[in-house]
Amino acid sequence: MQEMKTLTGGQALVRLLANYGVDTVFGIPGVHTLELYRGLPGSGIRHVLTRHEQGAGFMADGYARVSGKPGVCFLITGPGVTNAATAIGQAYADSIPMLVISSVNHTASLGKGWGCLHETQDQRAMTAPITAFSAVALTAEDLPELVARAFAVFDSERPRPVHISVPLDVLAAPVARDWSNEVVRRPGRGLANAAALQQAVAKLQGARRPMLIAGGGALQAGAALQALSERLAAPLFTSVAGKGLLPPEAPLNAGSTLCVEPGWQLIAQADVVLAVGTEMADTDYWRERLPLSGELIRIDIDPRKFNDFYPCAVALHGDACETLDALLARLPAQQRDATAAVQAVAALRAAIRQGHAPLQAIHQAILERIAAVLPADAFISTDMTQLAYTGNYAFASRAPRSWLHPTGYGTLGYGLPAGIGAKFGAPARPGLVLVGDGGFLYTAQELATAVEELDSPLVVLLWNNDALGQIRDDMLGLDIEPVGVLPRNPDFAGLGRAFGCTVKQPQSLDELEGDLRAGFGHPGVTLIELKHACAR
Repeated sequence: MQEMKTLTGGQALVRLLANYGVDTVFGIPGVHTLELYRGLPGSGIRHVLTRHEQGAGFMADGYARVSGKPGVCFLITGPGVTNAATAIGQAYADSIPMLVISSVNHTASLGKGWGCLHETQDQRAMTAPITAFSAVALTAEDLPELVARAFAVFDSERPRPVHISVPLDVLAAPVARDWSNEVVRRPGRGLANAAALQQAVAKLQGARRPMLIAGGGALQAGAALQALSERLAAPLFTSVAGKGLLPPEAPLNAGSTLCVEPGWQLIAQADVVLAVGTEMADTDYWRERLPLSGELIRIDIDPRKFNDFYPCAVALHGDACETLDALLARLPAQQRDATAAVQAVAALRAAIRQGHAPLQAIHQAILERIAAVLPADAFISTDMTQLAYTGNYAFASRAPRSWLHPTGYGTLGYGLPAGIGAKFGAPARPGLVLVGDGGFLYTAQELATAVEELDSPLVVLLWNNDALGQIRDDMLGLDIEPVGVLPRNPDFAGLGRAFGCTVKQPQSLDELEGDLRAGFGHPGVTLIELKHACAR
């Protein structure tokens, strides 16, 4: 009988990831990751070839946002890691679970400056500030411990990226024993303590105008939030990351409107605000501080949030679902009269629609055409573009994990690769990418990945105003002569055809609606270039 070959560190690591439930990895094979790729055949893990490491990171991010599972990417030493650093930073800012596995130079050379290929003086130090932790596996025996620690972050803490570097000699050397089945999962974030729960219940019971704010940390708690909102007759606001937690038609759904004046005016009337799983950052609200005049109660798994920019009267440290269920169990079952709160939310919605500036009115018209044909289970991945900025508060998402936006870090180039990654996280869901002409050129090469890999609908709506429109407008608003904001664009339609996309260039909003409908029925990638002049 033929003797089984001993696994290398790279092979055992890939098997271990498969046993943790990893089904997809994003990356580009290189000379310094060959031993990882040795382990992929037969592992059950699908490899998606991206065209840039930044794209690999953004795809892992989109995969995670839609699926709720950590996105995984394989990177080479040095330039692979630095190329992906922007995507890692975006995931860190938005609390997205991402596992970054990279090589690093041979153990004997680390930190010595020998001039090895892809060498950096301290690779771990580059990613440490933008990860929950960054570690180097100096032996193969370190790997199961580090992977277990990574999944403990994903399962039990504020989910953020983790970076594990593996030296080339550790990847290639035979393992002393097979640890690839040693899966350790300790899920659960726990429940806030009883005394704090009672304090929160007392304040919510005594509130005359309670309101709720929910963020990305509450994505699994939609049913509990809806029940609490109805029980307290409390309008529910969300951050952009929390869009879709209530059905659009819910009368107490105030949406993600805390970034515009009518939202600020309404939240200022609250005497008690319960904030659930939200950082309450200025990137969510487009102003330095919300006008909160009442008491603040916070539910969060990150204790550092309880005394930061918004110190709270009651801190509930625990899982959003468990803690909300505990509050509901302790509050009187009788619902309050919601008439005034419903009227306030209706007035908020009307004020937003009536208060659009001319540019936002154009965006609203486009968003309405999208809503008319968007499949019920579709997701939208957005870039840093003016159309998406309006959509952040003016477009009603039907479910959580349906609007992906790079809120905290705010990087251009996110929308397309994140949308591609999301398709792997939820293959049956149609996808729409909203991207401007400036951001599109950051990662346009990932169309090659999309066309090569996808056989279900992904529609890329390119909003082309032939400018870095937001920066131009900001310059004009500050009386700065516009510089560097009117680039010469390529032939986007020709570029799309070169990659193999179906291409449309609608000349009116009616044509746009028809092209969107056709795109959602096409089993592949459709690029729709919408010129600013055609949307008027």
